[in-house]
Amino acid sequence: MSKKDTPPGKTQLFYEGLIDYIISLTHLYGLVHKDKAAEIFNLQNEAKVDAAVINDIMDDPPEDLANNYVNICDDYFVHDTIMEFDEFDQHLKCRQGKPFYIPAREELLRYKDDCYFEVTEQYRALLSYVTRHIFKGDELAAEMLCEDVQGICQFDFSLQEILEVFDTRGVVFKGERQVNDVMVLVMELADNTRVWENNGHTPGELFEKHERNCLQPLPAQPFKFEKADIIDFKTGKKVGRNDPCPCGSGKKYKKCCLAE
Repeated sequence: MSKKDTPPGKTQLFYEGLIDYIISLTHLYGLVHKDKAAEIFNLQNEAKVDAAVINDIMDDPPEDLANNYVNICDDYFVHDTIMEFDEFDQHLKCRQGKPFYIPAREELLRYKDDCYFEVTEQYRALLSYVTRHIFKGDELAAEMLCEDVQGICQFDFSLQEILEVFDTRGVVFKGERQVNDVMVLVMELADNTRVWENNGHTPGELFEKHERNCLQPLPAQPFKFEKADIIDFKTGKKVGRNDPCPCGSGKKYKKCCLAE
């Protein structure tokens, strides 16, 4: 069915609205079963879609889907990224039994933009900190770094990748205390970022809803670095007592951050 061929008894506006939903749901969840897409559409719209219309779209997908990184695999609408890295089965398995986060209609349709993400208070807190304390008021540099960090929180979170982002952006931390301050903010952002593997829920939401009785929360200070394990981010090597301090002060490590 081409974009101009609307389902019998349906308007072009209805059809385009349905396609917008499919794109938005795929961007929010990474992948979504055709029945779930129809269920959410029907939940939020007066005009209802039936299985025949969804099946027609899957049999003959409009160009709008491919143009917005949406593939068809079995009975699922799937984001290009998952297909490109051959992770379809892995994604299905890791989200089994998890509930769906279903935002209000207006918020949901914002996800049609593949670059959209929910700007949370935790994101704003990190942005504010790095703007003031790392980039000395350079809002553009701070925003670019924070968007990189948010992307890592959303897709395959790794502290090592977070540190590499800071290094790539030329960040030199003032010392252990600043590393800890930043990492606490990053972990709070990660805990409140919507991820595909959780069907759009944040890790924090799932913890509150389903896992609080089984899991222990993160400690208040999870990033206590041992003195001997301080790493120079530029070389990747352990810093010796007499080496230049990686904070950039020009002093020896033993007389700078090691002494703190």
